[in-house]
Amino acid sequence: MQFDRKLQLATDLYQFTMGNVYVQDGKAAEEAVFDVFIRENPFGGGYTVVAGLEQVIDYIKGLQFTKEDTLLLKKNHPEFSKEFLDYLENFKFEGEIYAVPEGSIIFPFEPIIRVKGPLVQAQLVETTILSIVNHQTLIATKAARIIEEAKGDVVMEFGLRRAHGTEAGFFGARAAVIGGCDGTSVVETEEMLDRPSMGTMSHSFILSYDTETEAFEKYVKYNPDNAILLVDTYNTLGQGVPNAVKVFKKALEVGDITGQYGIRIDSGDLAYLSIESRKLLDEAGLQAAGIVGSSDLDEYLIKDLKIQGAKINAWGVGTKLITAYDCPALGGVYKLASIDGKPKLKVSNDPGKITNPGYKKVFRIYGKCNDMALADLMTLDHEVIDENEPLTIFHPVYTWKKRTINNYYVREIMVPIFEAGKCVYESPSILEIQAHLRDEKAHLWPAFKRMVNPHVYHLDLSQELWSLKQRLLSEAE
Repeated sequence: MQFDRKLQLATDLYQFTMGNVYVQDGKAAEEAVFDVFIRENPFGGGYTVVAGLEQVIDYIKGLQFTKEDTLLLKKNHPEFSKEFLDYLENFKFEGEIYAVPEGSIIFPFEPIIRVKGPLVQAQLVETTILSIVNHQTLIATKAARIIEEAKGDVVMEFGLRRAHGTEAGFFGARAAVIGGCDGTSVVETEEMLDRPSMGTMSHSFILSYDTETEAFEKYVKYNPDNAILLVDTYNTLGQGVPNAVKVFKKALEVGDITGQYGIRIDSGDLAYLSIESRKLLDEAGLQAAGIVGSSDLDEYLIKDLKIQGAKINAWGVGTKLITAYDCPALGGVYKLASIDGKPKLKVSNDPGKITNPGYKKVFRIYGKCNDMALADLMTLDHEVIDENEPLTIFHPVYTWKKRTINNYYVREIMVPIFEAGKCVYESPSILEIQAHLRDEKAHLWPAFKRMVNPHVYHLDLSQELWSLKQRLLSEAE
């Protein structure tokens, strides 16, 4: 049986059960503020890359419930009142959303998205927003880490066949390009990303011909602009590369190669095989031939291969990128921060799960002398920072850890996306988002970008926000 997706129902049941109560209890119109944030950076890293905002915008713009939807809800959940179901049929998001633009670098506990609106509306969008942002942000961050270790080499996302479904592969490929990948193998993304997909050949193509040489000749003949030959089907150095050399030289002599050409190695000791392959190619006068490496790569293996002197100049990264192999979930949360102007705070025995109350914003502080990010400061929305005055910040838990900053400037990291239910934000292109991330990383000290044991970036609270939090904590005791 085939089912048509209904994104408006791609949510948790409790969003509707709570909404049913809010509508009947007269709370639906109370003004609520929710924050989307993470509690820790993924992969043990020092930063996180935001992605998925464009899909959140599309979701909010198209969010509505049909009569068919409400009949289905009534059938399966007879406790839902007619008043609530009527509310859904007339649903229109009327709230405000501020967010950190895609490609931005953020850190734990600071809002990625801030939603303000009627309580039932702000509540109903929770699950879908989290699903979109958690997935794409995770993949974009993984890609950014891989790009960091590739050191300027071409990186291609090759993971669709290992993704958690085709939708995850589609939007994961988008996030990977945001993170810095040069392209993706997913043909479906070509219109979305406004760029052609990328790829080579499989071992089955080689095996479908009587000889490896014949397979190479046929591939080059029909793919003159992308003649990348997979050389490890039988014997990489003893057969694959020598056969590729013969085919390349012959094709180049008669002008049958009109674009890029080279080899791909997908198994074995990639460092040794690429070094020896480079020698064979260069000895044959094929210095322009590239070497693509694949085979369960990630940022750690790419770093190690480079240390070992691997002669690979392009990387095909699949499973460990598209599945975020070593960190399968981001863990972003959606927490109530204010209701009808009253700041709210979630208390927990785990200090890391205590939320920050109120209607907030975040400033990023930069040094004027070098334009490098120094720290972030979370404040209540009405607070302003006088850049002409020294700024003293302090750790929100270890408050004796203080720092006074001079000669600085600040930037608010969230921007308006929806105001009074209307989208006021124009989404940038993927290339613009990718360039924004490069700029963000350029303003981040190397210590925060280390793959292992990165320095912890400081997110501090303003004195007013910190005092509010302490007051609410004491009242909750």
